[in-house]
Amino acid sequence: MLLFMLGILVIAVGLAVSIALHEVGHLVPAKLFGVRVTQYMVGFGPTVLSRTRGETEYGIKAIPLGGFIRMIGMYPPHRGEPPGTIHEDSTGLLQQITELAEEAKQYESSLYGPADAHRTFVALAVPKKLVVMLGGPLMNLLISVVLMVVLVSGIGLPAVTPTVQAVSECVVPADAPADVSCEGREPAPALAAGIRPGDTLRVIDGRQIHSWQDVTTSVRASQERTVEIVVERGGQLIPLEATMVVDDRPVLDEDGAAVRDGNGDLVTEQVGFLGVSGTPDLVPRSPAMVPEMAWTAFTRTGELVLTLPVRLWEVGQAAFGTAERDPNGPLGVVGVSRLAGEVAAAEQPGFELREKAGTMLSMLASLNMALFVFNLVPLLPLDGGHIAGALFEGARRALARLRGRPDPGPVDMSRMLPVTNAVALVFLLMTVLLLYADIVEPITLFP
Repeated sequence: MLLFMLGILVIAVGLAVSIALHEVGHLVPAKLFGVRVTQYMVGFGPTVLSRTRGETEYGIKAIPLGGFIRMIGMYPPHRGEPPGTIHEDSTGLLQQITELAEEAKQYESSLYGPADAHRTFVALAVPKKLVVMLGGPLMNLLISVVLMVVLVSGIGLPAVTPTVQAVSECVVPADAPADVSCEGREPAPALAAGIRPGDTLRVIDGRQIHSWQDVTTSVRASQERTVEIVVERGGQLIPLEATMVVDDRPVLDEDGAAVRDGNGDLVTEQVGFLGVSGTPDLVPRSPAMVPEMAWTAFTRTGELVLTLPVRLWEVGQAAFGTAERDPNGPLGVVGVSRLAGEVAAAEQPGFELREKAGTMLSMLASLNMALFVFNLVPLLPLDGGHIAGALFEGARRALARLRGRPDPGPVDMSRMLPVTNAVALVFLLMTVLLLYADIVEPITLFP
């Protein structure tokens, strides 16, 4: 239980730091551009701890489900009409939206005086608005990439190493069961050569061995010849000789997996056979792999976001019906915490501290990629909504210049408050659904 709680703590701290740095991504450019930032908060709800430095209050709030910075002047200045003023062109729903927008602008305008009018967010040029709003998501992308680099080059990725895990006793068909008898069969070349479990293959037929792919390539190309094999055993290099045999072995794809035909049968070829299996381990790889990994994570997360309504419907069916929960579907905070606890407390063979640390880093990298992608959705109150507003403002101003018309001024995002409230309500319902599903129908790593 202690390890389970430790896993939850690690992922909670990692997520909190990610959220805090996301808001730093907004805070720093906003201050650099002269915007007055009154609050920097991690969390929502009642303030637990805060301290004011200069003109900004920095603090932590009770509900750790996000964060925010508060900049003055998010909407154009209030035009001085009292809330409830009825315009000739305002009727029904349009009137209500107008009144709501005017109330919001009146409140915003009350937070600063004329002397600070040039320090509002709405007064920024469009490129600066984009930098401020993109700063948060890009910070999460940076965190995700950095964690991937640490995972790939520091801890390593799962791979088969040239250290021998097992030596075959005889030559058996590629599709033979594991308990096949060796009676009457030809001894495996590795056994006859004196290769033992624990030996590390260093040279095969004059080729330096650095990976299991090198072993496979060298052995398969050897045909029926006697080749020299150098193994490392107890810190010493030992030369051995193995007389290879040619046998039907599985055709391997680019990832080293056996190829099967349309009927599910192994596709084989006549190649050299040695009779050893490598040892699975975590192997550090080049950071050059990270861009491809990041792109894969981005596209998969994007697919999840684009299909989110369908995925949430499936979660609801699993939570309230008899359907099974999709292990690759969306998770809430409780679900992520539960998985982190399982990882920390796992006692699976071969799943030790390095594997657990790598899994934790992978989870945090995925969470930050999700924060990056999700915040780019062009809906308020997400960053993507403000980015879309700034892009629309830039396009409108550029079009006005081309037509020789006056500058139309900043886009009045207060008009989108009904949409903002509706989206916030949907997010709240989604959070509650995932919370319930994570409790009654959780996703587990080790069933």
